[in-house]
Amino acid sequence: MNNIPNMNNSSGLFSGVNPVMAIGSALLVFAFVLFTIIDPAYADSIYSAAKSFIATDLAWYYVGLVNVFLFLAIYTIFSRYGNIRLGKDNEKPEYSFFSWFSMLFGAGIGIGILFWSIAEPIYHFQSNPFITEGQALSVESAQVAMRISFFHWGLHGWGLFAISGLALAYFSYRKGLPLSVRSGLYPIFGDRIYGPIGHTADLLAVFGTVFGIATSLGLGAQQMNAGLNYLFGMGISTTNQVVLIAAISVLATLSVLSGVNKGIKLLSEFNMKLTGVILAFFLIFGPTAYLLGSFVTNIGDYLENTIALGFWVDPDPKGQWQGWWTIFYWGWWIAWAPFVGMFIARISKGRTIKEFVLGVLLAPTLLATFWISTFGNTAIFLELFGGGGVVEAVNKDITIALFTTIELMDLGTVLTLLGASICTLLLVTYFVTSADSATLVICTLLSMGEEHPPTRYRIFWGISIGAVAGVLLLAGGLKALQTASIVAALPYSVVLILTTWGLYKSLHQELASTADNLETTNGSATETTVESNKNSAQNLSVDAP
Repeated sequence: MNNIPNMNNSSGLFSGVNPVMAIGSALLVFAFVLFTIIDPAYADSIYSAAKSFIATDLAWYYVGLVNVFLFLAIYTIFSRYGNIRLGKDNEKPEYSFFSWFSMLFGAGIGIGILFWSIAEPIYHFQSNPFITEGQALSVESAQVAMRISFFHWGLHGWGLFAISGLALAYFSYRKGLPLSVRSGLYPIFGDRIYGPIGHTADLLAVFGTVFGIATSLGLGAQQMNAGLNYLFGMGISTTNQVVLIAAISVLATLSVLSGVNKGIKLLSEFNMKLTGVILAFFLIFGPTAYLLGSFVTNIGDYLENTIALGFWVDPDPKGQWQGWWTIFYWGWWIAWAPFVGMFIARISKGRTIKEFVLGVLLAPTLLATFWISTFGNTAIFLELFGGGGVVEAVNKDITIALFTTIELMDLGTVLTLLGASICTLLLVTYFVTSADSATLVICTLLSMGEEHPPTRYRIFWGISIGAVAGVLLLAGGLKALQTASIVAALPYSVVLILTTWGLYKSLHQELASTADNLETTNGSATETTVESNKNSAQNLSVDAP
């Protein structure tokens, strides 16, 4: 697998990148943005029709697929493949566990969970298919709400990221192939991955990454605008949100230019420390005993019900809840799999397969569930045992849910402003981390797996991601493209299936080859011993009187 053709140009405009990928990705992004902004309503109707088809007719496929990836992740931890190292046999991890975890969590779901950790539980608290109408806004519905939220942010999604990232890391660091989505297809297609098959796989990955990050930037800018409005009175407007996107894009571009070891790593570590501060803030100044007790209960309830939730497909053909929530989440996780998987692979060289999968599966799940429990149960406590107000805020404007919750905690002016300030800063830093990680992944794909892609392309795509988000926000096409990103998960799911097949096929062959070599070595050693004993016997026979 080490005879890799040089597909990057050595000079000119496309120096250091593959010209097919560079031109193809730019045209693909431009075409979809143009189609979406020319008539956002029409584009949204097309994307929504495709999404409706998926939710109605392919729910079983998405549900089954995500379950398979979780099963494979758990199986791999305890399998005979666990001790294989992602690199040379004596290679050590490049980053400490804290740095590694900080980067993978920040790139994976850091910003999303900050946006939804209060809003989602509050939505399910009001209505979901697993409670009766009379149970809404009760203690019973609160528990079900936390169970569903844990389910959407827990093991199933991270199992998908773990296997996706494992395939990329294994073929790159163990087999010497480019750090690229196409490499996972090598055991199936061989050298044909360097042609149209590989370009298609990588372009789908670029599509999911660009539009996934762009839509997140747009939605997050709205929440940041709400936070700055609360703190400083900044007007809530599309213009201000575009300015925020521009500022974040510049910071993200500067971060990615400094490389993984400086900008991305240091910012991710800062994010994790600031996350600890805000969680401590809620625990200390919120209903401490209730939050800790709820977390323990929530974990047990989630583990008890996760299998049933994982295999549930709504039997009502007219039911929309699963399409709105679970299928949407599974599509979003799949759409983000190339981006997050690629970035996790990029920072995981030297780890064993067991260590990699165990870390990616469990550590983020624990933090995510603790985060949701801390934020979500604070809001639910205010509704059940306080003066309420969070439900009304969420139903009115989802972007203000976090800041309304802090205000309703009734901590006094200083602590309220402190909590809101930390949350706003976290929104900024997590968005910068996600954007710079995405920029690095895109440029890595364009340069056929180079660890240090050309600077001009990092600048171009860092700015382009922000431009896409800003243009779509101004044109009113952000929601349409968010739906399109989820629909794009369908073709990419086929790539995921094929790369996973290629991964386990190659793992099996590696262990089989190792066993054959060991048997050959032992056989040679046995033959040598027999021959030596025969010669010794002959010598003794000659020397005997």
